[in-house]
Amino acid sequence: MATSVRQGFNASEHEGLYSASETRALDQWAIERAGIEGAVLMSRAAAAALRQLLLRWPQPALLQVLCGTGNNGGDGYLLADQARRRNIPVRVLQVGDPAKIRGDALRAREQALANGVPVAPFTGNALEAEGVLVDALLGTGLGGDVREPFAAAIDALNRAGQPVVALDIPSGLCADTGRVLGTAVRAHLTVTFIARKRGLFTLHGPDCSGQLEYADLALPTEALQSVAPAWRRLDLQRLLSAWPQRPAASHKGDYGTVLVVGGDYGFPGAVALAAEAALRCGAGLVRVATRPEHLTAIVARTPEAMVSAVRSGQELQPLLAGADVIVLGPGLGRSSWSGQLLQVALAAPQPVVIDADALNLLAELPRESAVLHENRVYTPHPGEAARLLGGSTAAVQCDRFAAADALQARLGGVVLLKGNGSLIADGQQQLLADYGNPGMASGGMGDVLSGVIGALLAQGLSPLEATALAACAHGAAADLAAAAGQRGLLASDLMLPLRKLLG
Repeated sequence: MATSVRQGFNASEHEGLYSASETRALDQWAIERAGIEGAVLMSRAAAAALRQLLLRWPQPALLQVLCGTGNNGGDGYLLADQARRRNIPVRVLQVGDPAKIRGDALRAREQALANGVPVAPFTGNALEAEGVLVDALLGTGLGGDVREPFAAAIDALNRAGQPVVALDIPSGLCADTGRVLGTAVRAHLTVTFIARKRGLFTLHGPDCSGQLEYADLALPTEALQSVAPAWRRLDLQRLLSAWPQRPAASHKGDYGTVLVVGGDYGFPGAVALAAEAALRCGAGLVRVATRPEHLTAIVARTPEAMVSAVRSGQELQPLLAGADVIVLGPGLGRSSWSGQLLQVALAAPQPVVIDADALNLLAELPRESAVLHENRVYTPHPGEAARLLGGSTAAVQCDRFAAADALQARLGGVVLLKGNGSLIADGQQQLLADYGNPGMASGGMGDVLSGVIGALLAQGLSPLEATALAACAHGAAADLAAAAGQRGLLASDLMLPLRKLLG
């Protein structure tokens, strides 16, 4: 097996993703340590949002700004005031009791009123059917489900059929989890301030935020470095920059042997996809251990893979010695045969990628029997994650970040919680990969991903490096393949784009 291309994965090279509390700490640092007044930050936020709005809609017939009673509403008032100074038709619709407005937000409202910005209370039929709408309702401080009158205002924004720009975060979206809190704005453009909120990049975040733009509000570098975010967003190009060209004297033994274990009755395609993905992503050799009945079909599809019939865990044992990496689970099933293969494979010392039914079988084992191995990679989707944690899929999706951390604490090694904004945790570093598209909601995608991870492990990457690069390349390959359309995208369509990205 090749030696690692990079010793020690440095997550700090990648964008920080911040929780609401981490963002508030940045904001507080800027005010108290850098001496930037809150009103100045609010004005900069308004200017940044207006700039992005006008880049997309240069001559809006009307700006209608829906303002809440907190600082997000203050941003909206200043945006309206700045638009009025540019002679852009504008009006503010106040949602909530204006008597509750305090501090910088109150001063922003008073400034807008003094400068002649029209302000009226929001009612259900208050929106004019023209121009651009601005969501300045709730911001990141929402602690529970959206209540009236804000729920009605959000509904009006979503029904209007006009472009919607959200300030900082779409109202109703949880900044920490990406969960919709009862109801949420579906923006066409979101301009987020000071820090990238992690909820914008997973679960419902991308659907609610539309096109996302970031404005640092000219905070000094020291301010942005003053709070270390728990999570970071992976950048595929940075990962690929450490992916070297192969020496001319290379041979297949330099790039490792991957053993794919699985394919119970009715599931030969799963191991075939994982095996082909491992080959396409550069593994030197790929072996498949599967039911005897599946040998012909797999060889016919992927003749480059060496396929062995295994009738029991005992017959799997000799194959393990020649493998550098084991991919366990594609099409494994949940039979007694499956359980035998699982027990034998899990006893091996090599790195193991554990996917699909291997995860479901693992969830059925007593917790006290679990042995934590640092060289294992677990790749559950939310349903599998729920079974491993003994909870529900809804609970996993309610806070995917917490679920990923809980899985890693339970299993050890590296956990990749798949989904919209896949999450990777190894107990020290926490990463998000947001490549990919809805076309990936089809069978076999996870089998391909497990093969990619196996190939990268075989070529010498650490479990965290391999998982990070595989998650990003897998999603990016799907984006390339979806150029012809997302519906009907097949897992096998990713093979050539993966080869192009990792070649």
